[in-house]
Amino acid sequence: MVHLWLRAETKAMEHRAALTPSTCKTLLDRGFQITVERSPERIFDDEEYEKVGCHIVPLGGWRKAPKDAYIVGLKELPENETDPLHHTHIFFAHCFKNQGGWTEILGRFDAGNGTILDLEFLNDANGRRVAAFGYHAGFAGAAIGVDDWCHQKLNPNQPLPPYKPFPNEGSLISYIKERLDRAVALNNGKIPEVMVMGALGRCGSGAVDLARAVGIPEEKIIKWDLAETKEGGPFPRILQAEIFVNCIYLNKPIPPFFTPAMLDGDRNLSVIVDVSCDTTNPHNPIPVYSVNTTFDNAVVAVPSKNPLPLEVCSIDHLPTLLPRESSEAFSRDLLPTIIDLERRKESSVWSGAEALFWEKVQAMRSLI
Repeated sequence: MVHLWLRAETKAMEHRAALTPSTCKTLLDRGFQITVERSPERIFDDEEYEKVGCHIVPLGGWRKAPKDAYIVGLKELPENETDPLHHTHIFFAHCFKNQGGWTEILGRFDAGNGTILDLEFLNDANGRRVAAFGYHAGFAGAAIGVDDWCHQKLNPNQPLPPYKPFPNEGSLISYIKERLDRAVALNNGKIPEVMVMGALGRCGSGAVDLARAVGIPEEKIIKWDLAETKEGGPFPRILQAEIFVNCIYLNKPIPPFFTPAMLDGDRNLSVIVDVSCDTTNPHNPIPVYSVNTTFDNAVVAVPSKNPLPLEVCSIDHLPTLLPRESSEAFSRDLLPTIIDLERRKESSVWSGAEALFWEKVQAMRSLI
């Protein structure tokens, strides 16, 4: 029997879940054992899990879970902890691309004989991720980008108000559309141009769909992907758009899309949304900021000699702006792979994820 332990998320403003009540019901019917920690933040009530047959336990109990339980989550484990980790964890560890603190988190698993099966690196036979939040990340990121542009017009020199999750896509679209209509009117009827980098992927398609849904005309949505970027950056064209949404998947060093010096010259660009959010990656192609923003403080100002304001949104869990819909979509896509835990050793997806973990552990050990 496979035992899944859904831990409560501890990242501020994280309301999503890797496993939803509906997918848990399917797994329970197959004979899986599922333990769910209570969570005051999760978009799904504890009772929704209890109703389908999950065993409910107090928050934080995963540390004493049975050794054979898979600890399932989404975002980082609690900060400022250094104790060895003994379980197999399934989550977005954000440490396989040499992000800040990567050796510390891998060291904890190495010390405790634990394992990371990273959700970001669960790939099928064609190398495509089996499940991703990309679409809703792009959708939410573009929404905040358009909203920030509107805010610059409607409330200049005022901080962008905090965000709370929206109950559904329709409510988010209605909110942004109303704001855009008012901002455009104040902008002499000029509609902002939205440039999406990586427009053909999951994330980029979400960003494009949001722009369309709130009323950005097709000719004002600039869609770039591999064909337009094959020569390598920098790309002055980005500076012509009012809003730039970066949706690429960074898996190797690339030249920067633009440099800080370029921002001092003529530009229309006043909002950057880095959905990819490779903030601490040494090869981040947007080298003009160094911090992750949050839903409480969604943007950070970029210094520039040009008087036009420029702000970056670098929230690394954007889909939680639409937590129920994004969780349902992700969990539904992940479900067949979770079922394959019944035959983990025969699964190329899980064996590939484990092999990558040990490769990264060896790299970490070589630095110690």
